[in-house]
Amino acid sequence: MSDQAKIYIGTSGWSYPKGDGGWTGYFYPQYKVDELQYYSQFFKTVELNSSFYRPPSPALVEKWISRVPDDFLFTVKLWQKFTHPRMYKEASGDDAVIAPEDIDLFYNSLESFIKHGKLGALLAQFPPSFKNDEIGRRILRTVVKLFSKCKLAIELRHRSWSDDDYATELFKGAAVAWVQIDEPQFSNSIARDLPLTANVAYFRFHGRNREMWWKGNNETRYKYLYSLTEIEELASKVKTASNNVDQTFVFFKRQLHCLK
Repeated sequence: MSDQAKIYIGTSGWSYPKGDGGWTGYFYPQYKVDELQYYSQFFKTVELNSSFYRPPSPALVEKWISRVPDDFLFTVKLWQKFTHPRMYKEASGDDAVIAPEDIDLFYNSLESFIKHGKLGALLAQFPPSFKNDEIGRRILRTVVKLFSKCKLAIELRHRSWSDDDYATELFKGAAVAWVQIDEPQFSNSIARDLPLTANVAYFRFHGRNREMWWKGNNETRYKYLYSLTEIEELASKVKTASNNVDQTFVFFKRQLHCLK
């Protein structure tokens, strides 16, 4: 472990202007502010969620970078075309057939982050339906291979991935971080404790709102305020992991709205 080991804590996104989960008046002031600039005064990292829906333009990335301090890092969520083909088709009307230009397009969106030393990690999140079968393994290997140039973190949510050593061995061999998640537990949920597979640890705390998990929307599903006891439990996991890696990322899923 490096003596320079660091823990970066942030949230999944920084802009939530509307609805019950809006941050204005609770985190952001009532008056108009540059939200990213304001956010970066309190946190040293953010998980970029908009890249899941479409790769950001290089010009937009440059604007984001210009608004944060030198020691601030972005983690970038991989485009849904690579991880959620059904969702991509529902949104675009097109089949999620990956072409070389798609890979180039997404790498182009990362170029400025990389050039300026602002890319903390690339997050590939797969849906709960993504299983450890022949097709799933082939897709997983492809994503690992395509984005091996990045510090890659992968979130798997189906228990079949933690029931055997396939993902562990693949991730260790490619130095991919296996994302540790905290969310309500169901019969098909992945194990709560996953092995460290890279020199980076990556945690995502989604909350434990079991009642609304499958029937809620993006606001109600994540409406959960961790208790002090739960925070201490999660903090213990983070500290243990950080003692064995050089860099640790911790993200909360817009729980700021739970302060209402």
